[in-house]
Amino acid sequence: MVVENEKRIAELKEQIEKAKQLKYKYEARLDELQRQKERLLAELADLQVRPEDLEGEISRLKGEVESLLREAATLLPSDLLRG
Repeated sequence: MVVENEKRIAELKEQIEKAKQLKYKYEARLDELQRQKERLLAELADLQVRPEDLEGEISRLKGEVESLLREAATLLPSDLLRG
């Protein structure tokens, strides 16, 4: 009985140690993600884009790219496109 209890205690200690290691790992990952979020928010601020406007800004830029591509296509001589 005593040996069984000691074995069980050792297993519990091992599980606690694994849980502590996971906790430290996830805390470090959370810190890194928070730093990444702050960098991204700072970059958005430099671009004068608010996070809540990001999807609209992406759509606007896609439209602008499409428009510029169409414009570029019209400026190319048609014989170059055929050949």
